[in-house]
Amino acid sequence: MFAGVVLVFLLFITFSLLLLWVSSRRRIFVELLVAIWGTLLAIAIVSGISSLLAADKILEKEDYYGQYIVNRNYFPGKQADWQYDSFRFEIKDNDSIYFYVVEKQEIVQVFKGTISAIKPTVSERLVLHMAQPTHHILSDNPTTYRTARGFYLVFNSPKFGNVFFTKGEWQPLTK
Repeated sequence: MFAGVVLVFLLFITFSLLLLWVSSRRRIFVELLVAIWGTLLAIAIVSGISSLLAADKILEKEDYYGQYIVNRNYFPGKQADWQYDSFRFEIKDNDSIYFYVVEKQEIVQVFKGTISAIKPTVSERLVLHMAQPTHHILSDNPTTYRTARGFYLVFNSPKFGNVFFTKGEWQPLTK
C-alpha cells in the first residue's frame, strides 16, 4: 500500500515538473527531475549492493567440514577459556565427526560419529549420528547461526547450557 502511494506521488511530481518545464522552458525543472530520479536510482543501487553483502551465507553440507573450537567471544571469561582448552571437534570430508575432550594439547577422550545434512530451508542443517554413549555437549543436534561472513554452531549441553563453536584452529591461550 505504502509503495503504491509513493509511486503515485513520484509520478505526480514527475508529471508536474515535466508540465512546468514544457510551459516555461526553465532548466531548473529538468534539473529537479534528474536530481529526484538520480537520487532514487542511487538509493536503489546502494541498497541492492548492501543487501547482497549482508545476506546470510547459504550452507551446504561441505561447508561444515573443518576444525571447530569454542568461540570465546560470546561469553568471555574463565568458563569460556576452560571450555576452549577442554573441547574441540573436527568434521572430515568422509562425513565423520571426532569430538575431542582435551587437557590443553593432550587428547583425553574421543567421541566418534558421522554427520548428514537436511535442508528444511535454503540452507542445509547439520545432523549428528554419534556412537552411544556420547558426550553431553553432543546430546542433540547443534543450531546453526548464519552470518554474512560465515556461520557458527551452538550446542545445548544439559550441563553447560549453550556452547558456541566456530571454525578455527586451536591455539594455546596466552595469559
